[in-house]
Amino acid sequence: MRIAIVSETYPPEINGVALTVSGLVRGLAAAGHRVQVVRPRQPLAADAPAEVAESTLLTSGVRLPMYPDLRVGLPSARRLLAEWRTRRPDAIYVATEGPLGYSALRAARALAIPAASGFHTKFDDFARHYGFGWLAPAVTGYLRRFHRRAQATLVPTADLRDTLARAGFGNVLQLRRAVDTTLFDPARRDTALRASWGLADGALGVIHVGRIAPEKNLALAVRAFRAIQAQHPHARFVWVGDGPARATLAAQNPDFIFAGVQRGAELARHYASADLFLFPSLTETFGNVTLEALASGVPTIAFDYGAAREHLSDACGRRVPFGNADAFVQAACAFAAGSDRESARAAARAAVATLDPQAVANQFAAVLAGLAAPRATAASPTAERSAL
Repeated sequence: MRIAIVSETYPPEINGVALTVSGLVRGLAAAGHRVQVVRPRQPLAADAPAEVAESTLLTSGVRLPMYPDLRVGLPSARRLLAEWRTRRPDAIYVATEGPLGYSALRAARALAIPAASGFHTKFDDFARHYGFGWLAPAVTGYLRRFHRRAQATLVPTADLRDTLARAGFGNVLQLRRAVDTTLFDPARRDTALRASWGLADGALGVIHVGRIAPEKNLALAVRAFRAIQAQHPHARFVWVGDGPARATLAAQNPDFIFAGVQRGAELARHYASADLFLFPSLTETFGNVTLEALASGVPTIAFDYGAAREHLSDACGRRVPFGNADAFVQAACAFAAGSDRESARAAARAAVATLDPQAVANQFAAVLAGLAAPRATAASPTAERSAL
């Protein structure tokens, strides 16, 4: 098939949406599909076309005020109509709900091209954490209207599928997430890196990977580590990532190690060199980092939703009742004190060993193929004018 993938974030940007979308693009291309990536223009060398995509269409964008390293695409319906009249996709996947994504759905409807959307981010929760809680109902309403313009909305878990279906989002389908178990591998554990963190033999290395931002509930990670440290004085806490809360967090905790943004093999090396992953976020749609940690053989403490609910067991960490901060701290301390680290590492790896990226990409293609079956409704000039 010829498939257009529309996303307002894409590598080299680092976040769950960008990495998930690029993984789908690679999987579709490997299966022989022709893929067009539509995304905002990124600074400097980042504008190079995606290597595995047949083509890349760059659009205008603006920086997000609270996420200056990300850009949101500007409305582009007229340009997308012209592009897709010339090179018509068999199906379109819209990964993000910004102006570019909305333009893509309008153009798809005008041209009678089947489209699926992806629900990747709980923007209503983000509004609450940035002091705009009063906007959350309006944000939810917008998301509902947005996704109902697509023939299907794809989500990573059965729980989210059921939640959105009850909220009136329309045809919601589950598409599981995958993890690159070749990249994220316990074999990448590095004693020299651990030594650079100040970890003696047998000392406990605790890690957090992700955006260092208010919506990630990071104060709970700090609290849990301090409780662990009371039992294990030589434990160290390593933070991989960056974000608006980093400077304050570093000033308040001078003993923490901030490794900055890591990519590829270096990111995998940091994961595998740790002994415990603390993931206190309550705002994830899924939490790809949970899969990456488990694939790296790192036991994980997380709340009972998203990726943790799907894949985390007591053999390789703890799932904690959603929002129960005291239980999170207790689980972290109990696991740090009583676990057999080697068996826990093996169990973590085994928990995600079957999440093959190509199998997920093939399932994704099958969903789009189902939507692309011959449709009776043809595009009309009136519909095209309404999309502009």
